[in-house]
Amino acid sequence: MCEPVERLVVDVPSDSVGAVIEKIGARKGDLLEMTPVGDRMKLEFLVPSRGLFGYRNEFLTDTKGEGIMASVFDSYAPMKGEIQRRNSGSLVSFETGESVTYGLYNAQERGVLFIGAGVPVYAGMVVGETPKQEDISVNICKKKQLTNMRASGSDDALRLTPPRQMSLEQCLEFLADDELLEVTPESLRLRKRLLDHAARMREASKKKG
Repeated sequence: MCEPVERLVVDVPSDSVGAVIEKIGARKGDLLEMTPVGDRMKLEFLVPSRGLFGYRNEFLTDTKGEGIMASVFDSYAPMKGEIQRRNSGSLVSFETGESVTYGLYNAQERGVLFIGAGVPVYAGMVVGETPKQEDISVNICKKKQLTNMRASGSDDALRLTPPRQMSLEQCLEFLADDELLEVTPESLRLRKRLLDHAARMREASKKKG
């Protein structure tokens, strides 16, 4: 099976060369040429198109915003194998409803959230990322049980970290093998292939067994 390959040209500060070569190599890219240009370096690669998904932001970070990159379709070539996307897991909504501050506040202790309060969610929807390598189910629709009138305003004191906003390219880069991306004119939603929590657990057990 073949896949599209792009010719990638980057112009980076000399002290960023190592990081750029390492990252593109991990994305199955092959270095073709290195040309010094003053205190900068021009690098040319052949990279599978799928290897460039989500790379631009990482490239800008590695080059401290001083890198320039451009790519163009080159050819089709045999598939180069799996590209490891991430060593982290997903925060997955446990139920269907609307996200609330109290539920999000508890969930953000597990990782980085992709949504804020007042967002419709459904069971199996990916709502964040956790540094752990396994997925974590979170109940972001959970409201705090009120015991008295004074407690009713307590949610106002909870501070939520602003959610991470991701582009289409970043969402595609984030996807794990068991995840899908829903694209509508209004939103981008990440979700598990199997929405039911019990079904995902059974599937995971089969893979381990």
